[in-house]
Amino acid sequence: MASSLIEWTDATWNPVTGCTKISAGCKNCYAERMARRLQAMGHPRYRNGFHVTLHEDAVDLPRRWRRPQRIFVNSMSDLFHEDVPLDFIARVFDTMVEADHHQYQILTKRPERLAQVAAALPWPEHIWMGVTVEHPAVIARISLLRETPARVKFISFEPLLGPIVAPDLSGIHWVIVGGESGPKARPMRKEWVLALRDACSAQHVPFFFKQWGGTRKGRTGRVLEGRTWDEFPTLVPRPMGASA
Repeated sequence: MASSLIEWTDATWNPVTGCTKISAGCKNCYAERMARRLQAMGHPRYRNGFHVTLHEDAVDLPRRWRRPQRIFVNSMSDLFHEDVPLDFIARVFDTMVEADHHQYQILTKRPERLAQVAAALPWPEHIWMGVTVEHPAVIARISLLRETPARVKFISFEPLLGPIVAPDLSGIHWVIVGGESGPKARPMRKEWVLALRDACSAQHVPFFFKQWGGTRKGRTGRVLEGRTWDEFPTLVPRPMGASA
């Protein structure tokens, strides 16, 4: 298990590493940057750099973690990448189903693949499925997510690169918003964030503001309108022992 500094999760689990760019949000991919660094350091899991790599020995890991956690699945990849075989995805889901003392948070930028295979996968309430919607050009990802049988559906508007006005959040249980961080971070405007917060409020969807981002995200912080916003889905109880 890798403990995580990502504000909305407790730990990360990467049975797959590596990915390919698919939309504007991928331009300054933090995972690619980290993978290249780890490859240079000789880390065995990143010997292929950022090429899609399946890690057979990592598939069963959550079964060994006794303390309940919120687990971000494939923070260094996309489980629904076209180079990840369906039987491997199914094995990852088998682990999540069996190790049900955890909650699992899966994010994809490939909801078309998700839609193709979702009916063949189990969707208990402790497996949360999300899509990244970083720009109005990919707003259709929400509709594809909505059509899946996932019991808990969420959207990550991060890195938020443009205004997304009055999105339809019906059937959505959680929203995360955040700005891009890193040396080439693109700016996020406050009014874009407020528009999404207000849409969540109007449609009764929990809202989590992750960060303002920027080249020094530690300085910009995560306070919005005088407070932090750390809301989570209310229909699913938080695991006992998981951190806030």
